[in-house]
Amino acid sequence: MTLRNSRPVLAWRTLAATWRWTPGSACQICASWQRDAVCDECQRRFLRPCHRCRCCAAALAGLNEVCGRCILRPPAFDQTLAAVDYAYPWDGLVTRFKFGGACELARPLADLMSEALWTAAEQIGFEPPDVLLPVPLSAARQRERGYNQAWELARRIGPALEVPSHARWVERVLDTPHQTGLPRAERLHNLRGAFAVTPAGRAGLAGRRVAILDDVMTTGATLDALAATVRRAGATAVQSWVFARTVSDDAAP
Repeated sequence: MTLRNSRPVLAWRTLAATWRWTPGSACQICASWQRDAVCDECQRRFLRPCHRCRCCAAALAGLNEVCGRCILRPPAFDQTLAAVDYAYPWDGLVTRFKFGGACELARPLADLMSEALWTAAEQIGFEPPDVLLPVPLSAARQRERGYNQAWELARRIGPALEVPSHARWVERVLDTPHQTGLPRAERLHNLRGAFAVTPAGRAGLAGRRVAILDDVMTTGATLDALAATVRRAGATAVQSWVFARTVSDDAAP
């Protein structure tokens, strides 16, 4: 896939350059006193290049573009872009952001994610989507957490790429159990009928290229279920954008 034109991406990179932590901040990883939420030294140390499956973003040791599981059972999404592995130190930041009420981490994580997406656009090329959708939480889970971490990332990344983000086009109609530690088959079973497209979404998704965004991909079951839902609503292509991809399906966030 190729970029339609450079204007959205250039605008994205320009705005991303302004997404810097307030001067006089401690690095969220090493605690050094400097400018950025994650200092340059930690980025050099922990943002390692990784060859990934084009479809699900699993790390690949060889030169293949698609992993064996995606060849045997292609998911409902076409491509996945991941910024980092779900490993130290990123797993700790995600846990604080997702479960510890640290919503202030949304900005630096979105900054790192936007840079990774920009790199992917330069290196492998991809067609920018028409619509960006955060993975929704159930009403009960959102009340418990206080915010939807996927939306906190999407509402910062979407404007930079000039892609409209919509938090109310899809909804989670089933409050599924926590998926932590469950195998892929059980996750898929729990997610049957979990998502629905709202009337506004049905009007807006038909014929559109869609990116669905989440903080972490483990087995891909949640993103697969949501991708299938938006395809049934008429989406012509679906990408998955995640901040972190687990090293294996057993490394659940």
